[in-house]
Amino acid sequence: MSAVVSPKAESGGHPVRRLGLVGALLSVPALLARGLIRLYRYTLSSIAGRTCRHLPTCSEYADIAIGRFGLWRGGWMTLARFTRCRPGGTHGFDPVPEALPEDARWYRPWRYGFWRSIPQD
Repeated sequence: MSAVVSPKAESGGHPVRRLGLVGALLSVPALLARGLIRLYRYTLSSIAGRTCRHLPTCSEYADIAIGRFGLWRGGWMTLARFTRCRPGGTHGFDPVPEALPEDARWYRPWRYGFWRSIPQD
């Protein structure tokens, strides 16, 4: 079954997907991951302190990326973001991309993320 996408629906300008049974089952791990991210944000993050050098923070980035692109693609984008947030790494405004990179494929997941620097428009 393929997903039907309605343009610019009530989700803040993002398309809303109406998924079949298979799509709904695949979205369960993404929902669990997003729940764990929110649990981290409201418990451990407040204890450890908010020291992220990027905006949005890494946990916000992960939540948005997984919500927008799913667990596989968004997870790889998040992993790439974590590697940029190391000492000596990047800083500043680093939003989740609106679209996937053109050369990204499921079997080449490293292509989903920007590993060294923030892409310039």
